[in-house]
Amino acid sequence: MDTLRDALDDWSSGGFGWLEWDGAVAEARTLFARFIGVNPTTVSAVGSLGEAAATVAASIPRGRVVVPAQEFRSNLFPWTAGHEVVAVPPRHGSTRLEDLIDALDENTALLAVSEVTSREGQRLDLSALRTATDRVGARLFVNLTQSLGALSFDLAAVRPDYLAVHGYKWLLCPRGAAWLVTRPDLVGELRPLAPGWKSTGPPYGYFAGPMRLATDASRCDASPAWLSWMGACAALRLMLSLDARIVERHCLALATRLIERAREIGLRPLNDGGLSQIVVLRVEEADTIAARLRHGGIRATALGDRVRFGFHYFNNREDVDAVVRVLSK
Repeated sequence: MDTLRDALDDWSSGGFGWLEWDGAVAEARTLFARFIGVNPTTVSAVGSLGEAAATVAASIPRGRVVVPAQEFRSNLFPWTAGHEVVAVPPRHGSTRLEDLIDALDENTALLAVSEVTSREGQRLDLSALRTATDRVGARLFVNLTQSLGALSFDLAAVRPDYLAVHGYKWLLCPRGAAWLVTRPDLVGELRPLAPGWKSTGPPYGYFAGPMRLATDASRCDASPAWLSWMGACAALRLMLSLDARIVERHCLALATRLIERAREIGLRPLNDGGLSQIVVLRVEEADTIAARLRHGGIRATALGDRVRFGFHYFNNREDVDAVVRVLSK
């Protein structure tokens, strides 16, 4: 927040240097690449998860894309542009790993999934999905928006062909800073959705001339919203100062505590798969409960017949107990 306040002060005074601000994109790319463990040349700086998915959808050969029917729309709707989408229905209200695997066949071009399903807080076994896609020769697109920052990610075990994350969730970035990571040998396939002056890579030109796409993943960079990327740099420096394994253990311990305490008062969690930092409880009158939680200084999301909570490193056991006190009423 201090970074953004300082930038706004500079802007309002007319004293800002836009070239310096524009450099925040390259710095954020480098910091993100270090955080996730990839080469910066494989990272595109985009504005949202939907843009990342749509970029891949427009770049790969037309084919069959398998996606959970309950997937967040930013990782669902982009695939409908030019592809046959196989939407795998939930079973008993939850996305099932085995159903996703069963939906794959030799005609599947790509499987698109989120590591954590935000409707029920389930953490999917990405390594198992990688094995399944390898078996049929399909590519794997992984959305880490609901996990990266709170949960650690094993890049070597998953080996995604494409990895995307919007930083405004668990990476604590301003909205508008997102990344698409592409397997190195597939970078040449990428085509920008909206080619512009950023598509050529440095040194950038402004006027006329031929369009020669950058040889690396920056060819799909969006024209940056400067403040978003300046804030992203500050957030990523903070995230890099933390031990990701310790952060994950802390967040999962809080989620486990809420699940146990919720069961004691008769509430049922909807996740019966892999544990994540997101806990979703089935309730009656979810909107009313969410309003009561807000009145008590607790933010939660009402989703029809359920209410969703998320834990990060800055939360503690007292936060869990405060939630339970409100739910007990």
